[in-house]
This record gives sequence, structure tokens and C-alpha cells, in this order.
Amino acid sequence: MSINIGSYHAEGPFGNENNLQARSGVYVILGRPSTASTWNVVDVGESQNIRDRVSNHNRAPCWRGQGHAELSVAVIYTDAQNRMLIERQLRAQFNPPCGLI
Repeated sequence: MSINIGSYHAEGPFGNENNLQARSGVYVILGRPSTASTWNVVDVGESQNIRDRVSNHNRAPCWRGQGHAELSVAVIYTDAQNRMLIERQLRAQFNPPCGLI
């Protein structure tokens, strides 16, 4: 399963964090009002351990508070230097409602 987020090819979207790997990368929280709708970018972040970060994220209440019927996460696995660059680019492009740089 894969999805394009901006100019990046991401794995997902996954509705369950058990599908995430404990690897370095960028996570994109996606929400949509129904399964027939397109995804909206809710949050973008980076971490050394994607699975742990998404599972225990302090911004999860904001994600749920956006009113989407479905939330999922897409992931771009990459090293520390690239993940910070990709996070900045995606945040600038999508201006997600949750989180700050």
C-alpha cells in the first residue's frame, strides 16, 4: 500500500500503528470525513522511531479533534538528515492544522 504526499512516495496509509516500523523517517497524519473522500494532511513530523512516536504522540488529541471520521498515517522512511528536510518541505506545502515546527 502506498500514497503520494506532495512529491514523495510514502508507505500507507495505515489505520493501525502496529503496521509502522521502529525506523527513522517522516510521518504524515491523514484524515478524511468518509472512505469515499480524499485524504487531508492533519500533521507532519519526523522521528528516529516512527512507531513509538506515533503511538505515544502528545498531539494525538489535536488529530482526533479535527472532526475526521477516519485517521491514518503514511510514512517516508529515511535517515535523520533527510527526514528533517522532508518534514520542513511537507509542512510548508500543506500547512497542517496540528503541530508546530
